[in-house]
Amino acid sequence: MAVQPIPKNKIVYPESDGKPMADNTKQLETIVYLYDNLCALFADREDVFVAADLLWYPVEGRPDIRTAPDVMVAFGRPKGHRDSYKQWEEGGIAPQVMFEVLSPGNRPSELIEKFGFYERYGVEEYYIYDPDRGILEGWLRSDGHFSPVREMEGWVSPRLGVRFTLEGGELVLYRPDGERFVPYVELRRRLEQAQWVAEQAQREAEQERQRALEALQRAERLAQRLRELGIDPDQVS
Repeated sequence: MAVQPIPKNKIVYPESDGKPMADNTKQLETIVYLYDNLCALFADREDVFVAADLLWYPVEGRPDIRTAPDVMVAFGRPKGHRDSYKQWEEGGIAPQVMFEVLSPGNRPSELIEKFGFYERYGVEEYYIYDPDRGILEGWLRSDGHFSPVREMEGWVSPRLGVRFTLEGGELVLYRPDGERFVPYVELRRRLEQAQWVAEQAQREAEQERQRALEALQRAERLAQRLRELGIDPDQVS
């Protein structure tokens, strides 16, 4: 008896591959560093979607064809929460930029498999960083295939516009305006400082408004008192 194909609307696309986001704190810190700063970089762009550890399904009807990049950026796609990135629901747009942050548990076969996956399914830029060895590598799509970036030090991503450097073996990226990517703690500190400045300005504005109101009330009381004495307030200089 012929096996009936599963209707497309009945196919299950798992939301997790069962693997942890990171194997150690150093790997996690780097993933968060990239994700947070890329989100901040494109905060004003509604057509740029940034994700971390999100399953990407490039082929409809094939839940077995999938991968979960450490960080990915998709241009031409709106922001918003997703259970996974199903490419056929995203206008057929493949994420253009991928980052993988290595841990000691990564096997060479895994890296080869991901390299082939990204190359096959249309990724434009692929970057690998090994925080334990301080090694940074990159590839750029050319004529349908990945070509290695010969010199990553000072390399500027065509899509992201960010500049890559290694400082003491640590990955550091710079925004197009030259500002350095900063860790989450620093981003949080800056946000809290900006909020404090805004709240302080609001308090000062409220105090000034209150002082003006009190001055007006004093003037009105004085005018009323003058009227009671038979004096026209408008005639008093």
